Amino acid sequence: MIIRSGGEADIAAISALHTASWRSAYDEILPAWYLDGPLPGDHLDRWQQRLADASSPGLFIAEADSVLVGFVYLQLAEDRRVIIDNLHAAPLHRGVGVGTRLIEAGLLWAANAYPGRSVYLEVFRENTAAIAFYERRGGRRTASGITRFEAGFEVPVYEYTWSSVGPA
Repeated sequence: MIIRSGGEADIAAISALHTASWRSAYDEILPAWYLDGPLPGDHLDRWQQRLADASSPGLFIAEADSVLVGFVYLQLAEDRRVIIDNLHAAPLHRGVGVGTRLIEAGLLWAANAYPGRSVYLEVFRENTAAIAFYERRGGRRTASGITRFEAGFEVPVYEYTWSSVGPA
């Protein structure tokens, strides 16, 4: 498996993996009408908007035999912390180190690009497997709240934080 920077050429593969990951991991968390309906279009639109102008320095791709098996996307948040906005492994590649390698790449990037800033993410409260994964990798639960989807539903979330990552 290799980890590389991602960009515009990866939009279709990222969007497809993102959708497959959500359908697999969130089938009992998000409404079926959303997962089976507008989700693929929403993901494609999101990735086209994010990556249309240039490659993103906070996008890392995991590939095995030249096939996308996971990705992580980080960006500077409005509050000046760094947010891990997406971290996904292909359903058939979970539990084999893809997520670990990607989160390590993301934290290293954040430490170098934004030294001293904390890194955080939001995770659905019912996603106990992801919560356990983040805790094993040093994330601390720092807040809770609600994520509101434009499609008209809400999901409770926890925030997990890696405090003040420094340069590598």
